[in-house]
Amino acid sequence: MITDILLAAHEQIADRPLDEKVERLAVVQEALTWLGTPYHHAARVRGAGVDCGMFLAEVYEGAGVMPHVEPDAYPHDWHMHQDAERYLGLVQQHARQVETPLPGDIVLYRFGKCISHGAIVTAWPQIVHSYIRQGVVLDEGERNTVLREAQAGFWSPWAQWDVVPEDEDLQPGTMVLPRSLAERAHR
Repeated sequence: MITDILLAAHEQIADRPLDEKVERLAVVQEALTWLGTPYHHAARVRGAGVDCGMFLAEVYEGAGVMPHVEPDAYPHDWHMHQDAERYLGLVQQHARQVETPLPGDIVLYRFGKCISHGAIVTAWPQIVHSYIRQGVVLDEGERNTVLREAQAGFWSPWAQWDVVPEDEDLQPGTMVLPRSLAERAHR
């Protein structure tokens, strides 16, 4: 099963640059190591408990794609009482919205008043996510009607960044990366 998932992921990214393919497959592989971990609000321990946000943070950090992310404390039902896009704000610090998901990208869902759930694409439409009362599971994002109706879009850490910092003196056509990816590139 895991081999089939990784092969499907590889097929969807065959045309990507080698370093990106390696990172994307590392994210998918890391996500799969969390399968069966119980759901536990605000936890981030493989095999013991994790929620959907901490799952994303731990997988991307474990795969070496993003630095450690430590969100502020949040109540279990924060998304039911607030319309502030806290979850989306954290994702947008490290990823940009894309039209078509590739393996390793993030799919976000709107439950309650704002985006409040995320999953990692293995090979679209298949995803891995930490789901309340189920834990970390493989799921079919398009076939799961609850998820399909709540889908808010896709985000990728590998998408081109088009926001130029005001304090930088850049030449036209220069690709701008977020600090976390730029630091990785200079290691």
